Amino acid sequence: MTVTPLDRRSVRREATRAEIVAAAWDLAREQGLSGLSMRDLGERVGMRAQSVYTYFSSKDEIYDAMFRQGYEEFIAYLTVDPGRVDPPLERVRAHAHRFFLFCTSDPVRYQLLFLRTIPGFAPSPQSYAVAVDALQRMHDDLVDLGVTDPQAGDLATALFTGLVSQQIANEPGGSRWLRLVDRAASMLLAEVAPHLLDPTPPAPSRKKARP
Repeated sequence: MTVTPLDRRSVRREATRAEIVAAAWDLAREQGLSGLSMRDLGERVGMRAQSVYTYFSSKDEIYDAMFRQGYEEFIAYLTVDPGRVDPPLERVRAHAHRFFLFCTSDPVRYQLLFLRTIPGFAPSPQSYAVAVDALQRMHDDLVDLGVTDPQAGDLATALFTGLVSQQIANEPGGSRWLRLVDRAASMLLAEVAPHLLDPTPPAPSRKKARP
């Protein structure tokens, strides 16, 4: 297969874009998302700020690339072996722990994906579609368990992002709110699908025969 000069330029361009995005994550983790500057970013990748604009038309476009990459990582991280068959509560707890650890392992990424910390920034329709897909997968996981409440996904997201936010804000790197994840999963199922907590019907009682 012959590789044309145009193909090579495209490969180099995409490699440079990826390098810029990686550098943007590094700077955001050092200085905060809102502190990201094109000048600092250019210096980090060895080019002038004006040159960065040949790869991304604006800082918001860089945020958009980071947002999409973050949700792609989120989908990959939360994907669990479909062949596993666990009791509903154990499955919900396992997903909740993975969600919690994904978010707390990178607070800056969590802020970009789940909080509105950058004034005026909104993801592009293409990147937002990846986010919608990620949240739909979470909802589908609940449906697969037998949860039919249409608000279950929203309730789950609110519940577990609340624990994540508390952990990051009050005890970064600790486990105070991590220890509540199992209880929160039980609370969720008790609210949206209590029948899944004990799917085995009780044995019929045997009344003693009267003498």
